[in-house]
Amino acid sequence: MSNRNQVIVKRIGRVVRVLARLALGVALAAAGLSHLTTSRAEFQAQVPAWVPIDADAVVVISGVVEIIIGLWLVTGYRAPLAGCVAALFFIAIFPGNVSQWITQTDAFGLDTDSARFIRLFFQPVLVLWALWSTGAWSWLRGLKRQT
Repeated sequence: MSNRNQVIVKRIGRVVRVLARLALGVALAAAGLSHLTTSRAEFQAQVPAWVPIDADAVVVISGVVEIIIGLWLVTGYRAPLAGCVAALFFIAIFPGNVSQWITQTDAFGLDTDSARFIRLFFQPVLVLWALWSTGAWSWLRGLKRQT
């Protein structure tokens, strides 16, 4: 591959990464808004019974956090850090998805055990998307090399 082609491929890769970060940010902000409005009851269904906080409070708090993270991702400000925070958020809410599967709670059109189970595999995709699209993956590797 010529040097010129390598530069073009690198630029396309950067554009794709930025578009992926923006898409994730918009999706998170939209999901956060739906936590506070139209889908509030369905999000409450995902709050595990063992959480010692009122389900509605959890939904409101997580919705606000999603909006903040989403807007942060859209701005691109300290994107690698934002990607790490988004990835940690996706990990933190994963027990709600597991609980929805185990308790056979219907929400968001997930009305079969198999649909709820398959959904569990999308959470790692979101974690990887957050880390890759923000450059957090490379940033974290760089931090590890510095220590």
